[in-house]
This record gives sequence, C-alpha cells and structure tokens, in this order.
Amino acid sequence: MGWATKRFSGSELALVRRAHEQAILAHDGQMRASGEPYVVHCVEVARMLAELGLDYHTVAAGLLHDVVEDQDVPLADIEARFGPAVAEMVAALTERKREGDVERPWEIRKREALDRLCRASLEAVAVKAADVLHNAHSVALVLRREGRGIWRRFSRGPEETLWYYRSVAQIVRERLGEHPLAKELDGAIDHLEQTVASAAAETGGL
Repeated sequence: MGWATKRFSGSELALVRRAHEQAILAHDGQMRASGEPYVVHCVEVARMLAELGLDYHTVAAGLLHDVVEDQDVPLADIEARFGPAVAEMVAALTERKREGDVERPWEIRKREALDRLCRASLEAVAVKAADVLHNAHSVALVLRREGRGIWRRFSRGPEETLWYYRSVAQIVRERLGEHPLAKELDGAIDHLEQTVASAAAETGGL
C-alpha cells in the first residue's frame, strides 16, 4: 500500500486502508482466471487510480468495485462503512448476475452494464476504465504464456471479450475525453487484440 501512503494521509488514507481490508476479507479464497488471488486485481485498479490523481473515494471504490457483485456484500454495508459517494460508484459498476437461482445471460448483463456506464458519474467511469485496463493487461499476459486454451476459463471467448472491452473503451473516450486512462485503455485493448491474433495464428484459428 505504499502507493496509498504517497497519495493520501489522515482520514483519507484511513478510509482507503479500510477499503483494502474489506476487499481482502470479501475476496478471501477467490481466484482469477489468470490464477492469481482476486484481490490483486482490486489493488491494481486502486493503485492506477491513485497514481493518476483520482480522489480517495474513487480509489476506495476501485478496491471495492466487485465485492457486491461477486461476494454478495450488501450495498448498504458499503454505504455505512465508506459513505454514499463510494457506494454510488460501486452500485453503478455492479452487475445483477442472477435472477433467483438462475444465472442471467452474459450478453444481457454486459449490455446493461454498458448502459449504466453511459449514465454513471465520471469517477465511476474512471474506475471501470482502470478495471478493464488491468483485465486487458492480465488476459494478454496469460494468453502469451499459456496460449488460447485459457479461454476455457473465461465466461466468453476472445471475440465476445474484445467486443465488450471495445464497447467500454468507446464510452470511456466519450465520457473522459483525453484522460490518460482512456488512452491507456485503447492501447491495452489494441495489444490484447494483437495477442489474440498471434495466438490464433499459432494454432490455426480462434
């Protein structure tokens, strides 16, 4: 958390530290498709936001952006512990994955998420940009290391994943303009697309 102490102090740092502790607790035992502990992703998202000068509420939301969606932490608990600004960002980034006991289709969830992103606060858009930026970097890294077989561990394959990432990037550009996050996200997705193409060429197709 050295990146946090460089950027924040006092009550701001205390809130970011509480968010970090909550993320560790909520994601305990959860692993990413890349094989790393899930909380590593949350910390990387928050670090990017802090280093780009986003405020402490936004950084805390970066740490907590998946705890409601993936770990069923009540949104009311997030608001009680971290305040309405953080809770509002987390709510804007939370997908409704299930309808009762039935998992909702991926395509419907993603289109809903894109629609919410168009109406979300600029801070929430920044969190989503950092989220997809880290995801794109991670997928490209694992794809280079392990080959196209990695897609069996994902909800959808490369075409659908790239469609979603590109759709997020377009909204990020529209909402954030020339912000460094928008430029970095475009670059990361371009690199992932090239990596997907290289992996396909090596094995004879997507």
